[in-house]
Amino acid sequence: MGWYGTATMLMTREQLERNERLTLAPYASLAVESRGRIHPEGESAYRTAFQKDRDRVVHTSAFRRLEYKTQVFVNYEGDYYRTRLTHTLEVAQVATSIARALGLNEDLSETIALAHDLGHPPFGHAGEKALDSLAAAVGGFDHNRQSLRIVTKLERRYPGFPGLNLTWETLEGIMKHETTYDVPDPSWEPDVQPSLEAQVVNVADEVAYNAHDLDDGLRSGHLTPLGVVEVPIIGELFSRLGLSIERFDSGQRYVLIRELLGDVITDVVHATHARLADHGVKSLADVRNAASKLLAPSDGMARELALLKDYLYSNFYFHHRLIRMTRKAHLVLERIYHAYVETPAMLPPDVARQVPDLGLERAITDYISGMTDRYANEEYRRLFDPLALT
Repeated sequence: MGWYGTATMLMTREQLERNERLTLAPYASLAVESRGRIHPEGESAYRTAFQKDRDRVVHTSAFRRLEYKTQVFVNYEGDYYRTRLTHTLEVAQVATSIARALGLNEDLSETIALAHDLGHPPFGHAGEKALDSLAAAVGGFDHNRQSLRIVTKLERRYPGFPGLNLTWETLEGIMKHETTYDVPDPSWEPDVQPSLEAQVVNVADEVAYNAHDLDDGLRSGHLTPLGVVEVPIIGELFSRLGLSIERFDSGQRYVLIRELLGDVITDVVHATHARLADHGVKSLADVRNAASKLLAPSDGMARELALLKDYLYSNFYFHHRLIRMTRKAHLVLERIYHAYVETPAMLPPDVARQVPDLGLERAITDYISGMTDRYANEEYRRLFDPLALT
């Protein structure tokens, strides 16, 4: 009979920390060995430091707003497409699956995954490009750096300090997040590799958006089965799974995406396990001192995924309908930005109060970047529609 049939038990933080030391790999990040927080504070009685970080991220306003921010399709294009929030949750799922298989700290990987896109502005990468150009005179805009601003300055939920006061390891994962779209901050210990838990999120992000953008492309009709089978990894899956180009339906699409994700996750786990052994990695210090990142797919899988990414670039991301959305997004943010700069008195009082400390253009950039797609469109209507008087 298990302990639950004979006695009660409290899983205190100390017990959770002991469990990490007993069950995780020797190169995993342990909560008890965290480099700490910027502002000293006591830890929770029943959560590790990384679990506390995760909960703080989930309760932020910035996290909730991800529901109405663009992944590829603008939110109002349909209820079935990914938003920035659903993408974030899918990255967290992939990241924890890989972390669990490799004996890494799932709590830290999940936390970094949940926080990695907090700084994204409305309208996805189109919005980021627009804000970066508009705010060029004050240093531009980068969503990685904005994520750090959110968790260290802009979210004000605690009386004793600005931001969330997250652990150093979580902040490192945010600032060293690196994908095709994400550039790590070169000022954040550039000569030291991030933890494997942070590296997991880098891989999970690319795995998730490749698979799920393929799913959304097929669902929307921007992509067709006849076209995607030309991509080697997809053609092989069609053949192995017995999928039909002529009779391809939602059920077959679910199978395709599920098996694609499973194949890539399995490859990443096996390739990374072998790479860690080949490099003789026995500690977190070995990970940080490595010449390059150690958590990645095999060379063969990386080539296959690069071909899939190239196909999505050519046939999905640059589809004429998406380019139209991108152009409209740029115009909306551009007109809003210039209207605020020219007439700062239109800014809401809580934003206006930030101007003396941040400067007008940075305060405006922070404000716009926090908007959802829906709010930005409504603000555009309020500012420029002569019939909208409120």
